[in-house]
Amino acid sequence: MLEVHVFISGRVQKVGFRFLTKMKAKELALSGWVRNLPDGRVETTIVGDKEKVDEMIKWLHQGSPLARVDSIEVKDKVIKEDPFDSNFTIRKIN
Repeated sequence: MLEVHVFISGRVQKVGFRFLTKMKAKELALSGWVRNLPDGRVETTIVGDKEKVDEMIKWLHQGSPLARVDSIEVKDKVIKEDPFDSNFTIRKIN
């Protein structure tokens, strides 16, 4: 099982990016969370099989049809169990 922490930069807020990220994650049976950051980026943590996580990262390069993704920063680590209990949520800004 793989966990990735991702920061997405560009025009990624107010374009449905978090909602569509959640929908895509559910479609791929991934868990984790997504949120907007005060600096205009979107942050997400995704957990699942490597193949599905890779597919999700590929999708994040486009995201919402209204978005413009300029860059993605990915940090990954191998984990033994899902800390999110198969749930994917939208979080509020801290």
